[in-house]
Amino acid sequence: MYFARIVTTMVSPVPDLTYREALRQGLREEMIRDDKIFVMGQDVAGFGGAYKVTEGLFEEFGARRIKDTPIAEEGVVGAGIGAAMVGLRPVVEIMTINFALVAIDQIINNAAKVSYMFGGQDCVPIVVRTPQGAGQQLGSQHSQNFDNYFAYIPGLDVVSPATPADAKGMLKTALRGNNPVLFIENLGLYNTVGPVPEGDVLVPFGKARIAREGKDVTIVAHSRVVLIAMEAASLLAKEGIDTEVIDLRSLRPLDVDTLVTSVSKTNRAVVVGENWRMYGVGAEIAAAIQEHAFDYLDAPVLRIGSADAPMPYSKVLEQAALPHANNVVDAVKSILPKRRATS
Repeated sequence: MYFARIVTTMVSPVPDLTYREALRQGLREEMIRDDKIFVMGQDVAGFGGAYKVTEGLFEEFGARRIKDTPIAEEGVVGAGIGAAMVGLRPVVEIMTINFALVAIDQIINNAAKVSYMFGGQDCVPIVVRTPQGAGQQLGSQHSQNFDNYFAYIPGLDVVSPATPADAKGMLKTALRGNNPVLFIENLGLYNTVGPVPEGDVLVPFGKARIAREGKDVTIVAHSRVVLIAMEAASLLAKEGIDTEVIDLRSLRPLDVDTLVTSVSKTNRAVVVGENWRMYGVGAEIAAAIQEHAFDYLDAPVLRIGSADAPMPYSKVLEQAALPHANNVVDAVKSILPKRRATS
């Protein structure tokens, strides 16, 4: 009987959760583990958050640890920074990264710099959770991607997980570190489903994930666009083209070593993102590959991003402005030898 119980435990399937459920589970586990962690933001208490990530937590943890705030992002982030400096571990939910622009001074000039300004004698263990992304018909002011804005800043960790497992594991990592973290989600990921390991599994920052192994070309992506990259890889496989897909997961710190290792094998790279191409994350990745893996490259590093225009409200125009799998397929074929692209 004892042996049977062990075998059953060992072969139990990993449960599937939605992205939002994984976030909620990770947050709840950490709040149970550490009573210094609390959540604050617009409608995070009774309503359960704009995207229901904190649903049920108010009933479990109460008003002391799940706090609704006014629509005043600068003040809310500032309060969170102050709480972090005196020993608490705040999680600030900003309804959309577009509203983080209102709090950008607090995030950049305070959260990211306090440790440096005080010679390491103080730290700001604050986690700012916020979604970004287009495709939801929310108009040009609510559909932007600003991960490149924040990844530019020394002193600020910026992560953007693509899978439910990484969402949970990276949130737990964020809540145990002493650095300020901008934890970027994507509106198009909340309902996606994937296996999430049970137990205390942490995912480290600064380590990319090889989402698919291949030998002909490297596709680099992060957040929701990883799903597009994987779709493109499946389409290319039908034509005999073997692609490796790298999920960055972490934008700062950035795992350049995994990029170089992959490109040294495939000799070609396509960087896909939802940012605008000019000055975007893709530009930084392309530069890193060129600087560190130039001798391995047999073709230029290509970048794919959203159309260089404010995001349209029209569903048809919005989809036309976003990158899709067929764009990735065309880019990959354009840098392969003709015999490979037509085989």
